[in-house]
Amino acid sequence: MGSDKQYDGYESYDYLDAGADYVDFDLPELFSGFEPHEVPLTDEEEVRVEALVGENAVVSLHDHPFFFPEDVHADIWNYVREGRVHTAYEFLSRTPLDAVFDMHLDGLSGIHSKHGWKWDDVVHDVAMRAADVAHSEYALRCGSVADVHRAHETGRLAVVPALESAAMIENELDRIELLYGMGVRCLGVTYNASNSVGTGQGDVYERDGGLTRFGVDAVERMNKVGMAISTSHSSPRTTLDVCEVTDEPIFDTHALARTGGVGQRGSSDEELEAIADTGGVIGVLSSTHLPSIEEYMAHFEYMVDLVGVDHVAFGPDVLYGDHTSLLEVLAEFHGVELPASTMENPYVEGLENPTEAWTNIPRWLVKHGYSDEEIRKVLGGNVLRVLETVW
Repeated sequence: MGSDKQYDGYESYDYLDAGADYVDFDLPELFSGFEPHEVPLTDEEEVRVEALVGENAVVSLHDHPFFFPEDVHADIWNYVREGRVHTAYEFLSRTPLDAVFDMHLDGLSGIHSKHGWKWDDVVHDVAMRAADVAHSEYALRCGSVADVHRAHETGRLAVVPALESAAMIENELDRIELLYGMGVRCLGVTYNASNSVGTGQGDVYERDGGLTRFGVDAVERMNKVGMAISTSHSSPRTTLDVCEVTDEPIFDTHALARTGGVGQRGSSDEELEAIADTGGVIGVLSSTHLPSIEEYMAHFEYMVDLVGVDHVAFGPDVLYGDHTSLLEVLAEFHGVELPASTMENPYVEGLENPTEAWTNIPRWLVKHGYSDEEIRKVLGGNVLRVLETVW
């Protein structure tokens, strides 16, 4: 799988001299710190998987397709403040992915500031990554649905610049357009912390403040400029408010289902149904909250039963590196306590990084008897349908 990808051998910042032009860090191997797992298939099933991913665009709605340093606890802040995140081009070329929503540094975006999400942090992160992608013949920056189809047809990877919070727009609506002009095509309303747009998932105390008046204007501006909206990490009331005021379908790029007995955390049925009612799509989250691909797919099947196969996709939210250590660093940085359940699993069997996840997701769907049309929709068709409207 992925053998037809046109990887050109480029590695991040090859146009510079490592150690002279920038600080070099030890980066992890493909299966660093965990045992790889591949969903077993019959020969007939293998042929079907190859045909499905060859004929249909495969899109990740939420991932961090780049390296974190091998030693996260020792090197993460020096790596972040160097301001040069390294995309895992070779490892991504071993997947069936045609497009990936690249969520950048999200809650670790403190390149220049102590607390992150400042305008300068985000501009630096987005622009530096754009410079790197521009030097790759395999990857291309994605600004349209046509770019996804072009990547699929030519064996390349369309990288969709995306951000998990609108904190950096502060009280300036025009910054939404500036971000769009920089190539950003998907913007989260909040990260865990609240901002001028709405209440963050981690900021609900005795009441949920929901979307602000300015937030209503921000949703309207995103609709007008053609920016896809995500309610991931937003409070329940904020999510429902966004669904009420948007004129376009929206995403939750990475979510678990809180009810139905399949998870310790996640979104309520009401939130998931509201997103689907906009015509939108929910990406199923993996991260380190689940022990294996089987539990992950239980969330997928629950969502399909709840909102229908037209409104579900995959947003694993995985990366290349030690995800558990990274969560520990993030929790300390943001002053939050991680639930014990989050730290129970040292890695997610079958979904630990984008290469493993996107090798196994189509394999699991074929193994469990999903139809060609259902697989086409959830692997990318649903996301592209929304983007045809929004972009």
